[in-house]
Amino acid sequence: MDLFTLITLLIVTSALFAYLNTRLLKLPDAIGIMVVSLGFSLLLIGFHSIRPDQFTLIRQTIAGIDFNQVLFDVMLSFLLFAGAFHTNAALLRVERRSVILFALVGVLLSTVLVGTGLYYSAHWLGFELSYPLCLLFGALISPTDPIAVLGILARFKLPNSVKMNIVGESLFNDGVGVVVFASIYRIVLGGTESVSIGGITWLFVEEAGGGLLYGLVLGYCLYWLLRSINHYQTEVMLTIAFVMGGYLLAQKIHVSGPLAMVVAGLFVGNRARQDAMSQQTEEYIDKFWELVDVILNALLFVLIGIELLIIDFETSYWIICLLAILIVLFSRFLAIWIPFRLARRWLTLDSKAPLMMTWGGLRGGISVALALSISNAVPNKNLIVAITYAVVVFSVIGQGLTLERLIRRLYKTD
Repeated sequence: MDLFTLITLLIVTSALFAYLNTRLLKLPDAIGIMVVSLGFSLLLIGFHSIRPDQFTLIRQTIAGIDFNQVLFDVMLSFLLFAGAFHTNAALLRVERRSVILFALVGVLLSTVLVGTGLYYSAHWLGFELSYPLCLLFGALISPTDPIAVLGILARFKLPNSVKMNIVGESLFNDGVGVVVFASIYRIVLGGTESVSIGGITWLFVEEAGGGLLYGLVLGYCLYWLLRSINHYQTEVMLTIAFVMGGYLLAQKIHVSGPLAMVVAGLFVGNRARQDAMSQQTEEYIDKFWELVDVILNALLFVLIGIELLIIDFETSYWIICLLAILIVLFSRFLAIWIPFRLARRWLTLDSKAPLMMTWGGLRGGISVALALSISNAVPNKNLIVAITYAVVVFSVIGQGLTLERLIRRLYKTD
């Protein structure tokens, strides 16, 4: 299937699923589209018994989509820039201590807790998973997904401090998570002798630190260009060019493209609004990036749903998948609660925040993409992918659908 046909089918499918959700289910966009997509995938699986030849063709087509490449090389830059562009940097700056704490310490702590919990649970159930592979799962599942979080939290009323911590952490912790994932992946492939403390530290400085600095430079250059003209068509084109070109260059110079897009989006979305955009330009850029966000979110959650067709779920996987969901949730709570207790005097959060941040820390496409990027030569890759998928589906649908009820109960809101 050629690229244009594939893109057309995905757009048509996404629009249809979005319509069904808006017309019938009336769920939050991300959740509703994923529910419809999963239902569609289950119908196709049932179709297998009627027309196995046609199902095989559909499955091969889905397997031909490189989910990791589509997300990381195409969609992620747009989604992160759009999310950061619409985030209030002033409120985020107030919560910077806790955001940094949870994005850095929280991810590292969660990686160890999830990996250790899965390792002992797997051996108890008779699965031979190595400890480095379990830690690899901990690294890919620990970062909360900014795409899932931003798409769902937008419609809920939360105290600003809690909302900014959930949003801010999700925007920044994927950069930390990807570095941790890359370091542990080297151990999985080559053993402990393939990495060193110095190598990991330099990787973090180069990727995360370089991404933050590069994003600031990128954002300032875009701000300067926007300030020098007043022509909204050209200004919209400039934002697209900087996102695409900036992300591509980040990959070439080996710095974190996701972190660069977040920093550039925050800078342009706040500083440029005040000094560099006319009211007309601001309105057009706002609407453009809002539409980009909605369309790509729909595409992403359709892709997550139809990935069910190519994931091998064996009967023996169900128990460990359920246990993994509990391990991830409990580890997430501890990874938030421990830093929160140790640094409480410096934070503006209340005592309800750890529970809210645990349930509001959704996983999404980034975790699935990282799991699928693992080499087929790694033993038990299929099990790790199946567990990751189960956690993501529960996170988006289970946690997403009950989030509003938890907010009402904790904060007594209508």
